[in-house]
Amino acid sequence: MTVLSTQLPRVPYIGTADDAELDRWREVAQNVADQLAVDALERDRKNEQPFAEVKLLREAGLLDLLVPAEFGGAGGHWETGFEAVRIIAAADGSVGQLLAYHYINQSGIAFYAAPETQGQWWQRTVEGGWLWGDSVNPIDPTLTLVPQGDGFTLNGGKRFSTGSGVGEVIVVNAEITEGERAGEVLAFVIPRDREGLEIVDDWDYLGQRLSASNSLKFHNVQVQASDILGPVTAEPVSTLLTPGIQLAFVNFYLGIAEGALARGKRIILGRKNAWLFSQAETYSQDPIFQRTIGELKARTAAVAALTEKLGRKFDALVSKAGEVTQTERAALAVEIAEAKVVSTETAIEVANRIFEVTGSSSAASSVGLDLFWRNVRTHSLHDPVDYKKIEVGAYFLRGESQPLSLYT
Repeated sequence: MTVLSTQLPRVPYIGTADDAELDRWREVAQNVADQLAVDALERDRKNEQPFAEVKLLREAGLLDLLVPAEFGGAGGHWETGFEAVRIIAAADGSVGQLLAYHYINQSGIAFYAAPETQGQWWQRTVEGGWLWGDSVNPIDPTLTLVPQGDGFTLNGGKRFSTGSGVGEVIVVNAEITEGERAGEVLAFVIPRDREGLEIVDDWDYLGQRLSASNSLKFHNVQVQASDILGPVTAEPVSTLLTPGIQLAFVNFYLGIAEGALARGKRIILGRKNAWLFSQAETYSQDPIFQRTIGELKARTAAVAALTEKLGRKFDALVSKAGEVTQTERAALAVEIAEAKVVSTETAIEVANRIFEVTGSSSAASSVGLDLFWRNVRTHSLHDPVDYKKIEVGAYFLRGESQPLSLYT
């Protein structure tokens, strides 16, 4: 493999997306979404590892959307990536999650790797067609990373490792537990077939069943020097990774809400009669049902407006690279927290109340309208939304920012 000598800044993202870029990738994402929608319910019920779904993403070019063009990627922007996640989540929330996490995990190249090593990583991900999974769940601090030679030995386990069942590589964050560098946290990348890595196929949850969020066990896994992206630090631009994943959540919650509305609309329009006490000829002409749909649609549209604005703001701030300040980072993180609150509550409400206007027949297992609710209800438990409300309130009232973490 020939490594280009191009020197990158701390992050390679520059500027914001233009209409041509957005339109192109909306079309690509919609084409993938249309294919996924055909058998989304059937695939959900089979609960199998989503290798075929990842192949669709790869063949469409979506895995390399955010890779700089000089290394073989599309050179796209975060706003575009977020929109792709949203569109795909409307058809299949699990695959929307897989793509969202892939973008965040892959961006560890930009946020953690030194400028002189980034080019090698970008080329490897393109040439390998990598989907990036992760194993960074901070509520399972059970990893030990012990120096050995010029690398480390990794032991322990992690739950909720999204994409690990199908990703070519897995990003791991672990704290060095011994030696002179004890206490330092490293981000590193290991292939799914690395000796000593055990992928436990235990992801059997209410929703998001095809997100490949298995548990992992590490049995004397060798972490080589070439596997290490870099240290996890409090550098402002690198800490934007966490608000980035929260904004990715916002987008696939929004997508799920939009998908539930679209599915509900088709069901209502397909009903040729009306409620027996109604003066309307059909359910779609009944003002009671129109009112409910109107309310849900308006709230979803409001979330969409906020989300679209934040996608562009995220690009603008990330493109400042090393000039990003903690103050700027904190302000954007709170705006994203606001969107996280309203997207969570709106998506859950839409996915729940859509049954009110589609009737008892829509609760049939064969209809599968429950898929939207199960998906958003499951992932929205990722981190308590009440803490996001506190984050917003503390910042608004007193200008206080929450401590940096993998959730804030």
